[in-house]
Amino acid sequence: MTKGNINVSVENIFPLIKKFLYSDHEIFLRELISNATDATLKLKHLTSIGETKTEYGNPQIEIKIDKEGKKLHIIDQGLGMTAEEVEKYINQVAFSGAEEFLDQYKDAAKDSGIIGHFGLGFYSAFMVAEKVEIITKSHKDEPAAHWTCDGSPEFSLEASDKTDRGTEIVLHIAEDSTEFLEEARISELLLKYNKFMPVSIKFGTKEVNVALPEDAPEDATPEKTTVDNIINNPNPAWTKQPTELEDENYKSFYRELYPSQFEDPLFHIHLNVDYPFNLTGILYFPKMTNDLNVQKDKIQLYQNQVFVTDNVEGIVPEFLTMLRGVIDSPDIPLNVSRSYLQADGAVKKISSYITRKVADKLKSLFNSNREDFEAKWDDIKIVIEYGMLSEDKFFEKADAFALYPTVDGAHYTYEELYNKIKAKQTDKDDKLVILYASNKDTQHSYIESAKAKGYEVLMLDSPIVSHLIQKLETTKENISFARVDGDHIDNLIKKDETAISKLSEEEKTTLDALLKEVVPSEKFMVQLEAMDSDASPFIITQPEFMRRMKEMQQTGGGGMNMFGNMPEIHNLIVNTNSELVSEILNTKTKKKQERLITQSLDLARLSQGLLKGEELTNFIKRSYDMIK
Repeated sequence: MTKGNINVSVENIFPLIKKFLYSDHEIFLRELISNATDATLKLKHLTSIGETKTEYGNPQIEIKIDKEGKKLHIIDQGLGMTAEEVEKYINQVAFSGAEEFLDQYKDAAKDSGIIGHFGLGFYSAFMVAEKVEIITKSHKDEPAAHWTCDGSPEFSLEASDKTDRGTEIVLHIAEDSTEFLEEARISELLLKYNKFMPVSIKFGTKEVNVALPEDAPEDATPEKTTVDNIINNPNPAWTKQPTELEDENYKSFYRELYPSQFEDPLFHIHLNVDYPFNLTGILYFPKMTNDLNVQKDKIQLYQNQVFVTDNVEGIVPEFLTMLRGVIDSPDIPLNVSRSYLQADGAVKKISSYITRKVADKLKSLFNSNREDFEAKWDDIKIVIEYGMLSEDKFFEKADAFALYPTVDGAHYTYEELYNKIKAKQTDKDDKLVILYASNKDTQHSYIESAKAKGYEVLMLDSPIVSHLIQKLETTKENISFARVDGDHIDNLIKKDETAISKLSEEEKTTLDALLKEVVPSEKFMVQLEAMDSDASPFIITQPEFMRRMKEMQQTGGGGMNMFGNMPEIHNLIVNTNSELVSEILNTKTKKKQERLITQSLDLARLSQGLLKGEELTNFIKRSYDMIK
């Protein structure tokens, strides 16, 4: 057996870094500013514990473009490095200064906000630069150093005449990366990745008005002065304690995150936990639509205030990806380029915590102001219902605040709804049937029929309602849901125990034969029923199972492909006590009978939105002919 050390060829390191380390070359600026931030925060920490005599002051990071010289400068006023430290941290690839610093100071440095972990971020500079310089002076009383490298394994290190503390990185931008010499491009990247970095970032200057004295004339024109253009907010709302913030502060931060949004969020949830992991953030509930996809990718993920991604799938439970806001955690395991989430047990814990925190907040909002919660229900229900479907723990907690509105505008919790229906049911052993509508306009006649019989009708119109009621039926005992125009509720709205059919058996046989000749059997299953004489003569319902399966399939899962290929089949219930049905039987000519049946069927189809195209055209023409 042979043992040895794997030799990594330095000559191959730079091409690999340039081509493969980061999926997007623009990341270089984020990495270099992160290093500058680390250097500044390290100095702050050493100052706070008395490890250095230097004054911390009010340091900032400056970005400068030299378009003519094809150079980009990143300048900080942080810790700086000695020549020995440059040798140690720069010339040894993947030796992370941040890791060593945190290890050296351990618990004392855990809250210092230091970002770096891998020690590779600096080398991202070579993705866009043909040569890189480091000009640095340590906070220690030692000479400044000047390091230069052209992307080959060779470098030069010499003394520098730099007198002020900190580090300046000079990138000599390569010909294929001149976009990074454009002010607009750099500004775009700073706002994308560094908008909330914990150290102020200066990029150029800007003109501002000088405040006029109190005794200045009304028409006085304010003078202008030039100030540093600070592009970031080092103290965003999520880094503060909830007790430090008012409702207006949260709204103001929402507008900072989403300047193109004109509507304020409905409410917010402030996340703040330090055990068993570190996590802070603010989630906002905006007004929702019934589109499950349009809202996604609006939550921003940060790591110590450095933007990572707006794809938070895996960290945030899927149903909450429709929310907006910020999550920041140093404990989120990312790959070396911070581009992808690594599989890790901590992620599941973070996701579970967020689920619990959101559920607790919703319960608190419901308990503190139920009237306001009910008013907002239509704007938030899609998130809550989706959560009930996808997260069992959320489903359990949702009993305390999930609402079931009626067509008349009342709102019930599940327990309230169950007790109300149970109290009305005469046979206590029967399974409770909960009626619901999905469209008050198209199902109006069915709703009115059910209400006339004393039934409560819910208004459930979200695109995932079929999935939701399926879960409710399997998890709740002794209940069944039926849409108000479905066949499961035929016996609730059509039959009257006191109603006796006015037709003889012979007349029923004749009517049945007539209907079979006119009504297409591949579309309708005909049923003759004795109903109230004032009920509709022809009523169309849809088989509950088939309709539900097709709806579930359209919103993902829940039914086999065979349901998508089967024709639409409905029930046609004919009221044998209707005067119109008697009129059909008493009409002398078969042609007129068929015409009345066709017209009655089309009226029933029209009420269900089933009459379209050529059939609708024929119906309109026939209706005008009958009027004449």
